[in-house]
Amino acid sequence: MKMMSQATMEESKKKMSCRRLGGYLRQQKGRLYIIRRCVVMLLCWHD
Repeated sequence: MKMMSQATMEESKKKMSCRRLGGYLRQQKGRLYIIRRCVVMLLCWHD
């Protein structure tokens, strides 16, 4: 019984780390999108 609970805990840890990683990647993707938009605006700036 002890082994089953330990395996279940390891699986839940993996799921949590996957969610954390997914959130981090989503955040970085958003930052890159904003930076890319700013660069495009700066390059296309006409006075």
